[in-house]
Order: sequence, then structure tokens, then C-alpha cells
Amino acid sequence: MSSIKVLLELKSNIKGRKPRFIRQDYYMWARTHKKHWRKPKGIHSKMRHHRRGKRKSPSPGYGSPAKVRGMHHSGLMPVLVENESQIPKSKEYGIILSGRVGIRKKALLARKAIERGLTVLNIDAEKFLSKVEETLLAKKKKQEKPKEKEAKEKTEARKAEKKEEPDKLPKGEQHAHAHEEDRKKAEKQEKDRLLTKRT
Repeated sequence: MSSIKVLLELKSNIKGRKPRFIRQDYYMWARTHKKHWRKPKGIHSKMRHHRRGKRKSPSPGYGSPAKVRGMHHSGLMPVLVENESQIPKSKEYGIILSGRVGIRKKALLARKAIERGLTVLNIDAEKFLSKVEETLLAKKKKQEKPKEKEAKEKTEARKAEKKEEPDKLPKGEQHAHAHEEDRKKAEKQEKDRLLTKRT
């Protein structure tokens, strides 16, 4: 393990001294991009001849030691994870959660990683989980539709009014209202009797 630590330090020193490899004459044409390295091929190219004062070309000397090549500076091998089946079982690996995954799925993967005792390299898993829970709660509160709330309030108000209706009328009016209902019932019964009466 100590040898790996030494090699990781050596790797970081090499990477610190490594120049930025830029394509020859990149500034002459808009279509050539700085980041895209291409080997210089001109007959008289000073870059191809490695002349002093010209830009450096990639060479084996700038490479990392073979044992720690592709390794994260924490000493773990990074693994890109997009779903549950890609989560490694060994603790030698570190997880990198893909940016193409949504928040809920990312939270689920982070939770699984914590359960298995694995380290997530690109985010602080516990902080991320707490943040996601807060945002989801806020989202739920916003999703409660105001129309539904208004409808509920209206129905509750109507129920309350129905309960209060007989109490609202004064005593004299209540008596008249009841008397009128009795009269209507008696009329209906008389009509039914006349209609059903045999001739």
C-alpha cells in the first residue's frame, strides 16, 4: 500500500509538470480546436523535429506509472455507475455517479453505496441525500394544487351552512316553513289517492 502511495505522489508530480498538448497551427483556422491533438506531419515542421522553443508533443515520459494508471488520487479505481447492477462489490473501487442519471435514481444509488460501504468519488453522498430529501419535500408541497384546496374549503363551508340553516331562521318563520311543508305533503297524498282511485 505504501508503494501505491509513493506512485500516486509520483503521478501527481508528473501530471503537474505535463504541458498542454495543442495542435500545430491551431490559431490559423477556426475549424481546428485547441483541445484536439493531431500529430504534426509537415516536411519542415519544427514541432515534428522537436526543435527547442516549440510546443511539446505527447511522449511516454509524461505517462503515469503502470500500477496507478487510471487510478483516482484516493487510491481507488473509479467506476462509472448508471444503475444498480453496475455497483461493484469490492471496496477497491470508487463510484462515480453518472450525470445522465436523475436526482431520485442518483439518491438511490448513493444510498446503496453507503449501505455497501463504498465511497462515492464525485459527490459527498450523505450531504447529497439530505439535500435531495429537502427538495423532494418542497416539491410535494408545491404540487398540492390550489384548486383542490379551494374546492375542499368550499365543500366544508357548504356543510357548515347546512348544519346552521335551521338555527338561522327565526322561530315564527321556522313554524311557517314547517306548516307549508305539511300542506304540500297533504296535497300530494290527495292527488295520489285520486289518481289511483278506481272508477
